[in-house]
Amino acid sequence: MAEADSSAGRITDEDIERARRQIGVPKFAYNKPFNELASPDGMRHFAFNYGDDNPLFNDRAYGRKTRWGDQIAPPLFLHTTGTNMTPKPDAELKALFKGLFRGVGKYYTGVDWTWWRPLYPDQQVFVERVTSDVSINESSSFSGGRTVTETYRDLYVDHAGLPVGRREEHYLSAERGGTKKSGKYADIKRQTYTPEDIAKIDEVYAKETRRGAETRFWEDVEVGEEMTPLAKGPLTMVDIISYHMGMGLSSSGIGPLGLGYKQRKKMPAFYVEDSHGVPDVVQRVHWDHERAQQLGLPSSYDYGQMRTSWLIHLCTNWMGDDAWLWKFSCQSRAFNFMGDTTICSGKVVAKREDGIHRVVDLELASMNQRGQNTAPGTATVILPSRDAGPVVLPQPENAMLLAGAKMRQPPNGKA
Repeated sequence: MAEADSSAGRITDEDIERARRQIGVPKFAYNKPFNELASPDGMRHFAFNYGDDNPLFNDRAYGRKTRWGDQIAPPLFLHTTGTNMTPKPDAELKALFKGLFRGVGKYYTGVDWTWWRPLYPDQQVFVERVTSDVSINESSSFSGGRTVTETYRDLYVDHAGLPVGRREEHYLSAERGGTKKSGKYADIKRQTYTPEDIAKIDEVYAKETRRGAETRFWEDVEVGEEMTPLAKGPLTMVDIISYHMGMGLSSSGIGPLGLGYKQRKKMPAFYVEDSHGVPDVVQRVHWDHERAQQLGLPSSYDYGQMRTSWLIHLCTNWMGDDAWLWKFSCQSRAFNFMGDTTICSGKVVAKREDGIHRVVDLELASMNQRGQNTAPGTATVILPSRDAGPVVLPQPENAMLLAGAKMRQPPNGKA
């Protein structure tokens, strides 16, 4: 994610204190979700955005023949949906949430997901977002100075308030130009490839394997088993455009032409003039090479959620249609610059019984052509068992059940 303001800024004690006071307070959403309903087309477009042609996410006829009985949404699709029912803030809450960390960079650093239920065509879900944690680093290796990491919890529930999924997403705020001052990326140049280099990447693409309808039983999995690697890249502008086609442009409500003008009037701090005097969104660091270089980076770069979806793609390819991706975590440790190639890989590190569930734990990696693991991750998958039977969906913990019920409670407890 790009920096959050147009003017030079500092991380102040006052803003840190106010960020901490936001913990547990539901946030009102000024913009609608990209997908209010989980339509079959929306699911298909989302799978397209990260290069996944799995028919379980793309084809209703195929989905109806599976254990799930219909096409279901890719796990990360929840990111694009969720109607926020939090009431508009009063003056006190507006003051609490307005203008935190103005003029500093804000970067996605990782996420922890839990999924309890599949999302079906034409289903609507509801979401509540709160800050769940705020941590401070007085001397960050990323920026060379003070940083703040905020964790936002999104709880997604159905009409009855039953939890569908939960996301804990982490964002780091760092003073603008910190990366330039630290010189961390000074020696990185855009990657150049020979035909032989591209042929090696193509070999990985050609060997991609999707388990699909062939059931992967828990009893057949061995600790140490390697997952078939997945190629992603070299990163191009088409990849960034495709990401936006499935994910939407921005949760900040930015848009083209007259819609962009209206949003600029609402959020002037989100726009920075380019070298030609045109105000444009700070988010353009993901496609604007010149703007990225102004911030001390060698090139424009990907979104952290892109690598999240890539690692999830690796998991769903491996586990097959009958399994359930229960938990997933990954960290975004380095930028994935334009032209970079990522090879996603993983292995089974544990195999265990968890109540009625038969689960495996996976260790995941996202290696670029420089040998950096830019997004390490973990996942927990529930598999069918020859002895214990088919997958039973996991139950949310009581705190999430209660939080979901409260989300759907009418104001003042009245219908």
